[in-house]
This record gives sequence, C-alpha cells and structure tokens, in this order.
Amino acid sequence: MRKIKKKIKKNNILNFPSKLNLGEREVEAIVFAAAEPLDIDTIESKISKKINVLKTLKKLQNEYLTRGINLVCISKKWSFRTSENLSNLMSQEKTVEKKLSRAAIETLAIIVYHQPVTRAEIEEIRGVAFGTNTLDILMELNWVKPHGRKDVPGKPIQYATTDNFLSHFSLQKLTDLPTVDELGSAGLIDSSNIDNAIFGTGKFYKEKQEKKKENIYENIDEMLNSTLKADEDK
Repeated sequence: MRKIKKKIKKNNILNFPSKLNLGEREVEAIVFAAAEPLDIDTIESKISKKINVLKTLKKLQNEYLTRGINLVCISKKWSFRTSENLSNLMSQEKTVEKKLSRAAIETLAIIVYHQPVTRAEIEEIRGVAFGTNTLDILMELNWVKPHGRKDVPGKPIQYATTDNFLSHFSLQKLTDLPTVDELGSAGLIDSSNIDNAIFGTGKFYKEKQEKKKENIYENIDEMLNSTLKADEDK
C-alpha cells in the first residue's frame, strides 16, 4: 500500500512561545504579579540569579507582541497590559448611586417650585450662598437647564426643570411634584435633615392654596344665598 505523505505548509504550523529558562520565567512572573510598573533595578533585586534583565524583557516583549496581553515599557518601567486592539473588551459600565447634598436638593426644590428662577433668587430663598458646582451637578443629571434671562438689570440667567426631570420622577406635569418623603424614599435625600418649608413656598403651592380659597368663597356665597332666600320666603 502506497503511503501518502501530506505536505504541511509552514504557515499552518502554530508558533508557540519559545521555551524560557528559569531566570526569564522569574522576570515574567515578577512583572505579571506586580501591582504597578517596575523598573529594571527593582526586577533585578527580586530574581534569584543574575541575568541581563533588559535583554530578557525585550525577548518577552517580542513573545507577547501578538498575544492578548502585551509587555510594555513606559518611562523606563515595565508592565503587562491588555493589547491595545482588545482594550474595548475590558471596558465595563457601572452605575453608581449617589445621594444629592443638602444644598443640591434644596436648590432643586426651589427651582422646581419657583421656576424660572435666578441664582440670586435661589440664594435669597435659601438664605445662604452656594457653590457653582451645585447647579453643575443638577444640570449634569439633566434635571435643570438655563431658561432664558430675566428682564432686569444685568439680565441674570434663569433656571428651570427639564422634561427629563419629569420623566425621572414619573410626573405628567409640574403640579404633580414629588414630596420630601418621595425624594427620601428614592434614596436621594435624608428627609429628616431637609427644611420642609422650601417645598411649600412656590407658586404651584400658592396656586393650590388660591384654589382652596376659591372653594371656601364659593361655599360662603352658597351659604349667604341660602340665607337670603330663606329670609325672602318668610
């Protein structure tokens, strides 16, 4: 029976990393396990035998050149890193919950209940000045936005809430505003440390109060009309 010899193309043969001696393996292990990049002197102080560390590092660098991790040298310090063309696989999205500061939640409440409102008006209601980063945080959350300028000397910027604010709190309209307890249950504030008066001084609150007054006046009118009618019947 005739034996058929298969020709193996050289390009099909896998090229595994060359065999490393003990010193080279030690260098590899030390750099791999290090929490931060290492310089040559530090590596030399950790290995058990004297070898040319720089030559070894360059050999390892060449071995790892086409692999998932690469040996890189930055500012004369060596470390293993994910291959640059695979770094996107290592990215991770993480949601971090943060509680708003007291200043931020009070500022938000004032804007919500008094909008559009200027920075000076916010500070007047709070009774204290606040840092620019407070508004920056609220705008970064996309809950607050600039809303034109007030027609007074200096033309100060006014602030108002966004549609995203309504969406976040599942509100249909501004009159369905969240209470302090609702904000607390959402984990955004410690309701025991918030001045409730801030949430009940705005124009929406006043509109509700005016509506209550109208209802009272209607009741009074009805009572007076009933009394007058009774007197006429006598």
